[in-house]
Amino acid sequence: MSVLRALVLAWRDLLRPRILGVVALGVGLTLLLFVALQAAAFWAIRAFAPDSLTLPWIGPVEIAAFLSWGSLVLFPVMSIFLMAPVAAGFAGLFAERVADAVEAAHYPAAKGLSVDFLDGLLESLAVVGLVILVTLVTLALTPFLGPLASVLFYLGNGWLLGREFFQMAARRHLHAPQATALRKARAAQATGLGVLIALLLTVPVLNVLVPVLAAAGFTHLYHLTASSPRYPRG
Repeated sequence: MSVLRALVLAWRDLLRPRILGVVALGVGLTLLLFVALQAAAFWAIRAFAPDSLTLPWIGPVEIAAFLSWGSLVLFPVMSIFLMAPVAAGFAGLFAERVADAVEAAHYPAAKGLSVDFLDGLLESLAVVGLVILVTLVTLALTPFLGPLASVLFYLGNGWLLGREFFQMAARRHLHAPQATALRKARAAQATGLGVLIALLLTVPVLNVLVPVLAAAGFTHLYHLTASSPRYPRG
């Protein structure tokens, strides 16, 4: 129940003024990233694809323009497969601002301390690499695993995202070893929420909101499940 409650509370938080600004910034940066990737794919095809291809009984067929403009259909596909690493990277950039706003609104008597930005960013980049690896492995195994490849994708990314976001939420209140111990003790809840986040990340349009939702949701999950004594980080 704590997982679903954390997710519901996070959805409500998206309309809070302090979080709404982060939502707008996150959506803008995400769309900018996807537009840049789409433009790179478009011009790469234009630059390297042959202008025409000669087919038996048909003759030369112009394909460069067709392929480059046809690449625009990749935009929604990219959003499905790239939003998981984008969300992991988001943790190192904006999760602190979201967590601070959530705790100020819901848990003012138990506000945490900000995690060092560089430490959070470096940890996030490591997780981004793992998320990309899981995605590539899933794509490579899809012809062999069939529907099970989707299970691998969601479970693998759910575990990685749950690990990253819960660890960052806990680090605001605990020293690193204690935060890690709590994350391991709450691994089922963290992975459960991570899988739900991974599912939402593959919903086009909606998924641009999910990185902010994840940061808020795991902040709530920490406070809903951290029944053990908190350790001062000072």
